[in-house]
Amino acid sequence: MPLLVIRGIEAEQIKEVSKSLIEDMAAICECGTDNFTIECVHTTAVFDGKIVPSYPFIEVSWFERGQEVRDRLAAIIAKHVHSIGVEEFETAFTTYREDSYYLNGRRMF
Repeated sequence: MPLLVIRGIEAEQIKEVSKSLIEDMAAICECGTDNFTIECVHTTAVFDGKIVPSYPFIEVSWFERGQEVRDRLAAIIAKHVHSIGVEEFETAFTTYREDSYYLNGRRMF
């Protein structure tokens, strides 16, 4: 944890910054790099009867670490995504509740 689900940006682009992005995020969260997962999801956007490019969107699912950490993660994500030529994108954080998180059918916390 955290999990980044990325839409509207090609996996080939993300892989170029994935190592350094995860290293920077791990430093901010004070945890190992093996705690992070990045998934690039293929989407097909439709507007006005046409297939159009999907708007770049990154969802970060995690256990809350506070506003300061969230702001720093959003900034480091922006730094890396801008470095691959994506000028505009959105990021949203989804917070898991510890009492609602299970591993193999058993509560983790």
